[in-house]
Amino acid sequence: MAEQPEPDPGTRADLHPDRPHPARVYNYLLGGKDNFAADREAAERGLRANPDSRIPPRENRLFLGRAVRYLAEQGIDQFLDIGTGIPSAPHVHHIAQEINPRSRIVYVDNDPIVLLHARALLAGHPGGRTDYLEADLRDVDGILRSAVLNDTLDLNRPVGLLLIAILHFLGDEHDPWSIVERLMAALPSGSYLALSHLTGDFRPEAWEQVAEVYRRQGVTMRVRSRQQIERFFTGLDVVDPGLRILPAWRPDPGEPAGRATPSDAQVSVYGAVARKP
Repeated sequence: MAEQPEPDPGTRADLHPDRPHPARVYNYLLGGKDNFAADREAAERGLRANPDSRIPPRENRLFLGRAVRYLAEQGIDQFLDIGTGIPSAPHVHHIAQEINPRSRIVYVDNDPIVLLHARALLAGHPGGRTDYLEADLRDVDGILRSAVLNDTLDLNRPVGLLLIAILHFLGDEHDPWSIVERLMAALPSGSYLALSHLTGDFRPEAWEQVAEVYRRQGVTMRVRSRQQIERFFTGLDVVDPGLRILPAWRPDPGEPAGRATPSDAQVSVYGAVARKP
């Protein structure tokens, strides 16, 4: 693969280009150019450990699109997307505002390079609103108390919380189950959680090798079992078809045309959507 160009050095302040960041590694695996040599090196090492490592990011983007469309069709017009990453289609606000132009979206990420692309994210429908918050998923109180969030979303009305391919970057020591529980506790009845998470159920040795590659680069990756991922939905009503490997979650036969469906082992990501009663 041809070497990707470096982002503009003039934008590097606080970006820590010497060490990989999940958002930039993810961007590289999706074929993007907003990444540094350290990100590309980590991604390529991961690919050597598991040559199918490009498949999960692609399937996550497709799942995100289907999940947002489903939520918008249920009447959800407010979305909180934590761990949004560097802009790549489909954008949450484009999908939601196509169904309801008045939809409001707050994007949250802790990588400053995402902020550099915020203008691309914020170009939504004039009838709705989009905004961006630089914050870490582990700082639940900071997110929930932020002026950006509370000026954009009405937390007295249902919200779609999106945690797509982010929780496997938190180790057990950060108790990601408690983080999800606290976020959902702050949202009213009728809100939804859309979540996807890497699993080692199918290729435990390969994914452990990938996780070790990232750990050596300073990036936590914790693949989890189906049972561990199911815990994130405790107390919620999981909608049909339940927790599934991503291509099996409400597949769209026309998305994209002619695409061969990868195997469960190649994807190795579970996803589901659940409603807060």
